[in-house]
Amino acid sequence: MLDVYAGMLVTGVLFALVTVLFGDFLSNALDGIFDWMSGDLHHALQPMVIFSGITVMGGAGWLLTRYSAFGTAVILILAVLTAIGGSILIYLGYVKPMQNTESSVAFSMRDLVGRIGEVSVPVPASGCGEVVYRIGGSLTNQIAESFDGENIPSGVRVVTVDIRDGAVLVSPLDTHSTTRSDVNEL
Repeated sequence: MLDVYAGMLVTGVLFALVTVLFGDFLSNALDGIFDWMSGDLHHALQPMVIFSGITVMGGAGWLLTRYSAFGTAVILILAVLTAIGGSILIYLGYVKPMQNTESSVAFSMRDLVGRIGEVSVPVPASGCGEVVYRIGGSLTNQIAESFDGENIPSGVRVVTVDIRDGAVLVSPLDTHSTTRSDVNEL
């Protein structure tokens, strides 16, 4: 059994090295392979969690075999319990918090409907201008057309009414002009 535990330990260490050296390449190569799984089970069965459990089981089994007087069955049970505990700790201490930090600056044009922006390039009655929106922590500029068919000067706050052909259709929100610093309040 000592050889089995040593093999598990070496396998886990080799996996860690391969992951560090070729992680991005492997991630792209295996992209979508686990898409059939869903929910938290998918995240709990990530290779990092599984191989951490294998490594911990190999290390615990090897140490208990070498330095304890327990029998083979007891050592196997303790090694499995240690592996499960280690996997849970890896999942809750590393994988789960990292999921919560993932963010994206991507948005759909449909997300802009109803959103308030500020005209940065005047929007003519029949033509295109530009509107600035605050999306998350950044600003995005979008091609804009007047929904009402009226001129909208720079600095006017507008609301997006619709999307057509990749352009936002906007209508003035109010009649007073705003300054560039007001975009921060959007």
